Amino acid sequence: MATNQKPVFGYVVIYVKDVAASVAFYAKAFGYDVRRLDESHRWGELETGSTTIAFTPIHQHETDNLTGAVHSSGSGGERPPMEVCFVYSDVDAAFKRAVENGAVAVREPEGKEWGQKVGYVRDIDGNVVRMGSHVKPPK
Repeated sequence: MATNQKPVFGYVVIYVKDVAASVAFYAKAFGYDVRRLDESHRWGELETGSTTIAFTPIHQHETDNLTGAVHSSGSGGERPPMEVCFVYSDVDAAFKRAVENGAVAVREPEGKEWGQKVGYVRDIDGNVVRMGSHVKPPK
């Protein structure tokens, strides 16, 4: 039975070495409030608006055998096939805050031809985080 119901994008789950450390890092470096960190430290969430950034350990007995093991990038020259992007009105200030709070600078913010200002950092697990402005509508 087909329906016309459209899904709501609920979560981005980031697999990390230490859930509590990653939740604290993202809250401090990127300015989010912590929604939840369970007592087992196997799940954490940040308040981000209409969707949720969630964190869970890289290895879990519940899913490793079901969906496969998570593979982290091996070096700074590799990255996973996805990135998260946070949008700020002042990308330069946000980038500076992230780096001052432990993010590793990859590329300082710069204007792009499509009308967005974008910078890149890596989080404490080596994941790429794009920090950008809103894209300006075409003229």
